Amino acid sequence: MDRISDVGVIDKAMAVIAAVEREPMALAALVDETGLARPTVHRLAVALEAHGLLRRDDEGRFALGPRAVALGRAAADAFPLRDVALPALRDLRDKTQESVQLYVRDGDRRVCVASLQSPHGLRTIVDEGAALPLRAGSGGAVLLERPAVLERGWAESVGEREAGVASVSAPIFDRGRVIAAVSVSGPIERLTRTPGKRYARAVMAAARTVERAL
Repeated sequence: MDRISDVGVIDKAMAVIAAVEREPMALAALVDETGLARPTVHRLAVALEAHGLLRRDDEGRFALGPRAVALGRAAADAFPLRDVALPALRDLRDKTQESVQLYVRDGDRRVCVASLQSPHGLRTIVDEGAALPLRAGSGGAVLLERPAVLERGWAESVGEREAGVASVSAPIFDRGRVIAAVSVSGPIERLTRTPGKRYARAVMAAARTVERAL
């Protein structure tokens, strides 16, 4: 485990939380993922569970708890970019009738700071405050600032992060740097396997609207 701060116990606790952000994990998997001793992982996981930052699912695996979700939402609410972007995101959701998200980069993850759901019964749901892999999905491709994506102005993905889900994302720039990604996502049945053909123009237009409002 990499040492990030001068407070070792905090670094270890955060390593446990970071591990279960990706997926629920049994104790043995947490030990392998964090590289910490089994008694240490068990002690930290139980303590984090007591504080509501972790919980156990039906299979007894550790997962993010309700307190972690609440903190994520509170952080998203306090993020100023969210307020600036919301009008454009609502307009994009209404035009596409699909779920819309706003992501920012946090190390090797992307964090959802705004999420508007599609009115369809079958839809993509990403909770505000959720941390997702940076190297899967169109939003991650944008935040990684891949040259081909920046040159084209958008990225698309089909089943990369989650089976059956497609998405289109575009970068939001501020003073020449990518600060966020705006995304439209939904079931492949509606977005098709070439979602960029359907929604790239609308997603890029939303990104430009946010930039003008910054």
